[in-house]
Amino acid sequence: MKTWLVAQWEYEQHNQPYVLVSVVALQGSSPRGVGSKILVTKSEQFDTIGGGHLEYKAIAQAREMLVTGGPTQMIDYPLGASLGQCCGGRVSLMFEVFSTTKMPVVVFGAGHVGQALVPLLAQLPVQLTWVDSRYDMLPKVLPLGVEGVHEEHPQDHVADCLAGSCYLIMTHHHGVDLALTQAVLNRGDASYLGVIGSATKGRKFRQRLAAKNYVQSAIDHLNCPMGKDGISGKHPMEVAIAIAAQVMDLYQKFNVSSNKNLTAQDPKNPIKEILEYV
Repeated sequence: MKTWLVAQWEYEQHNQPYVLVSVVALQGSSPRGVGSKILVTKSEQFDTIGGGHLEYKAIAQAREMLVTGGPTQMIDYPLGASLGQCCGGRVSLMFEVFSTTKMPVVVFGAGHVGQALVPLLAQLPVQLTWVDSRYDMLPKVLPLGVEGVHEEHPQDHVADCLAGSCYLIMTHHHGVDLALTQAVLNRGDASYLGVIGSATKGRKFRQRLAAKNYVQSAIDHLNCPMGKDGISGKHPMEVAIAIAAQVMDLYQKFNVSSNKNLTAQDPKNPIKEILEYV
């Protein structure tokens, strides 16, 4: 497999920004052919478009675009004295920026609804993690792009989640659901906290949280039942579709927030708190 393609997979899996530079047109002689690519990150590059000053200029341009963002660009480079290359041709490079941060989504529970939901979420532009305490519940072959985590005490995994995560709690045990809810509220940086269940379950959870001295402003972040209003039904797929629709609303707002932050003074940290959207 080509070096740039392996790197692209790794950076996509870890939700890291990069620029893909491709040779898309040639005139005359050039060091590499059409289709040659180099993947550029803040500190590394993978593969080559021929080396020399052309590649140096392309890497510098790509890293500038990582900071400023912006749409795909096409830039022509004459391979003459100005680039210190004697090929005498002309190369057109395409710069594609992949810098929009994906909203992290964590699904706790691999029961009937989890099994219906995760394949749906895997088709959305989110970073998806699936957690369960039971060895035999997570599928041996996960949907592409999904990270599976076996954790005997699922609430312990909350500490490892990214800031701004969307938490979807649907385990097989109400006590575990409550422990996860507390762990998420204790972090205080969720973009969304949803727990599967009825309105009665939601009311009982809020009462228990109040009894544990959680302030009302924190308790108000709990969504139980969860899912988009107006989508009803109790079958696993019906519930999964309602939750997936809610996630769609959230990641669209998340992307708006992230894109605004790319122009802020600190482009290194595009993930900001978006609790205002909950």
